[in-house]
Amino acid sequence: MGTPELISARSPRIAAARRLARRNFRGKERRFIAEGPQAVREAAAHRGGDGEPTLTELFATVEAADRYTDIVEAARAAGARVHLADGDVLADVSQTVTPQGLIGVCRFLDSPFEEILAAKPTLVAVLAHVRDPGNAGTVLRCADAAGADAVVLTDASVDLYNPKSVRASVGSLFHLPVAVGVPVEEAVRGLRGAGVRILAADGAGEDDLDDELDAGTMGGPTAWVFGNEAWGLPEETRALADAVVRVPIHGRAESLNLATAAAVCLYASARAQRPRRAD
Repeated sequence: MGTPELISARSPRIAAARRLARRNFRGKERRFIAEGPQAVREAAAHRGGDGEPTLTELFATVEAADRYTDIVEAARAAGARVHLADGDVLADVSQTVTPQGLIGVCRFLDSPFEEILAAKPTLVAVLAHVRDPGNAGTVLRCADAAGADAVVLTDASVDLYNPKSVRASVGSLFHLPVAVGVPVEEAVRGLRGAGVRILAADGAGEDDLDDELDAGTMGGPTAWVFGNEAWGLPEETRALADAVVRVPIHGRAESLNLATAAAVCLYASARAQRPRRAD
């Protein structure tokens, strides 16, 4: 077998992929980058609401293509163009310190907020004023793990398609509906209108999560509103909620980071909503 043809560093395809590191180009092209085997595998299996494949292109080193033949074949089966490239070429496109040899170009996949409401969600994570992309992606991953029906990023939050957000979600971005750019007031109003109770998570909350669980008030449809890790939720956002809830600190820790608090809150709701087993 001859040496496979590698895409050049001067290729327009490489230049286009490189530009997706910048938000304005992502918005213009409605494309984003997914890196690594887990993200690319999930992207290859995903289809948008229009039924079209989400993954449009895959760049892979020869070594990665040999190692992850199943992912490359899944990409081809999804109709994605597959390009082999030298490691140095992919490193120039990659947003990671140690590239894993697989970079996918994906179509935007966010869902209209109206569709999320129409699906009658029972557990939703609302990211209000979350500016750190790693936190946003990790909370999305927590929501996916807890079985949430959707995630909403308000217009004051970070770009869903920031490479760090995509990477931190570890593929969960492709698992559940996500609405973006929704004003927090609109998000709360829409969810409440759909019969969803709004709980704001805040370390200074008047209500204690343990007390909420003991009172049996968390079994119904619930949306958790999470704020900025450094300064929490603004007073005007707290005022929109049906209750402002703190995660109790039983030990000596000063506080919990955003992702940990989100995991505790979302799992508490998931457990409260789960039907009890018969004795």
